[in-house]
Amino acid sequence: MIKKLKSEIIKSHKNKRINVFFLFLLFALIILIFTKLSKTYTNTLGFTVVKKDIPQEYIILNDSIKLNITLKTHGFKWLSYVFNEPKITIDFTKDVYKKDGVFVWHKSAAYLNSTQFDKEVEILNISPDTLTFKYGINQVKKVPVTTNVQLNFSPGYNSPNAITIVPDSVVVVGPNILVSAINNIETEARTFNDIRSNLNESVKLKLPKNASDLKFSVNTVNFKAEVEKFTEGTLSIPITIINKPKNLELKYFPKTVNVRYNVSLSNYDKITTKDFKVVCDYNKLDKNQTVLVPELVAKPSLVKNAKINRQRVEFILVK
Repeated sequence: MIKKLKSEIIKSHKNKRINVFFLFLLFALIILIFTKLSKTYTNTLGFTVVKKDIPQEYIILNDSIKLNITLKTHGFKWLSYVFNEPKITIDFTKDVYKKDGVFVWHKSAAYLNSTQFDKEVEILNISPDTLTFKYGINQVKKVPVTTNVQLNFSPGYNSPNAITIVPDSVVVVGPNILVSAINNIETEARTFNDIRSNLNESVKLKLPKNASDLKFSVNTVNFKAEVEKFTEGTLSIPITIINKPKNLELKYFPKTVNVRYNVSLSNYDKITTKDFKVVCDYNKLDKNQTVLVPELVAKPSLVKNAKINRQRVEFILVK
């Protein structure tokens, strides 16, 4: 028993010595790496050119361009380039100019150093020091958005105002032969059921099949609708006879008709008889016909489903 205990103690002591050795080895390795990364190195890297704010009417034809830049910086910075693709941004609103049918970029090492690199980086060389971008002409066209959305309100609910789409139009950019064929952009088909509260939903646009050759200002729109509790209203509206010959006198009955409509509770008291107009058009009278057909020709925008409850008005000619 004593021999076994002694053996375990010796084994444990050896393990501790091994652990301490590896701990010191790891610590020494960290110091070595830190020392190496703290030193300054010079090397050349290929930077991908990122084009920014290209005017909509132009399309850049030579798309893949790289700049070879010789840098002098510490190892930590070089390590960041290992994990992140090095990029240079060219802003087409201020970094280029047009000459001989191309966009030209020409910037000094000092300019890049001050605008796109921090103080720990020194640019020694840029190759090439001038870039040219060939371009084609795009067509820019603004087209309306049309909805393919069905709204099914809960009983007693509706929208007092027009449904709004934000944005209500899309800017399409691309080759003339493709853009000229687009007159509107439709939303994807959506159905909303049992609506009883305000609606604010994002709906995708149904883009053309050749969308990869075109650019669109947006690919989704917001569909908004105010929803309120509705009630039914009824008003007695006087009938007006139009297009009656001046030398003709007629008597008609009834003089008024009831108009039924739906309106939100908040707008119920705003609706008056002056908001409606019902007419009977004498020109639409057939020969030997003794009834006129009333038509609702004016109604307020606040009401829905306005209908006349009487489909004919009787009359007699007075000689």
